[in-house]
Amino acid sequence: MISVAEKNQTEGHRQRLRDKFLKSGLDGFHDYEIIELLLTLGTPRKDCKSIAKKALKEFGSLKEVLEANPNELKSIKGIGDNNVFGLKIAQAVARRYLADRIIDKEFVRSADEVMAYLKHSLRDKNREAFLVIYLNGRNQILKMEELFKGTLTTSAVYPREVVKRALDNNAAALVFVHNHPSGNPNPSSDDLTITKKLKEAAKSIDISVHDHLIIAGDETYSFADHGIL
Repeated sequence: MISVAEKNQTEGHRQRLRDKFLKSGLDGFHDYEIIELLLTLGTPRKDCKSIAKKALKEFGSLKEVLEANPNELKSIKGIGDNNVFGLKIAQAVARRYLADRIIDKEFVRSADEVMAYLKHSLRDKNREAFLVIYLNGRNQILKMEELFKGTLTTSAVYPREVVKRALDNNAAALVFVHNHPSGNPNPSSDDLTITKKLKEAAKSIDISVHDHLIIAGDETYSFADHGIL
């Protein structure tokens, strides 16, 4: 059981961290202090500084801590379900923010922001996911949507469903995106076949395909840049 003095010291330390954040954001914060702040959301009366340092040492970086799965996080002594909630809600809010800020923006001019969102949302998935970015006639982003999950083969991605969703969203153009959990960004033979079929299906209703992007960790592969589309 912690003493009154220890409790006051812990609360004072937390308040200083919060005041520092409210004054200047995360500027000047060490990575372990950011993790500590998030852990306190689930442990209101416990010193989380040492736990935050353990987590950072175990996973290597702030990014890796946020992207770790719940069971991996709970392997760190002192991190429980409530602490995992604090870390994961921060990650989810960041993803929603990145997604919302690129809606209505022109795809080409906002390429860096789009890639930041795609990498953030896809690189920690351990299964393949297939997304479609719907663009209007001015190449502004209307919506992004995950359509398929699991190993992406020619039998798992349905061109008819992609065409239907494109029409539902009044899209004039499409960008396809999927991830490679293996870390290898190069397209497979299935990727090439799927892309060809999807492009033909879109063309049949006068919708163009601007690109197909593969996200593999921090690496990307663009079909358009390689002259495949």
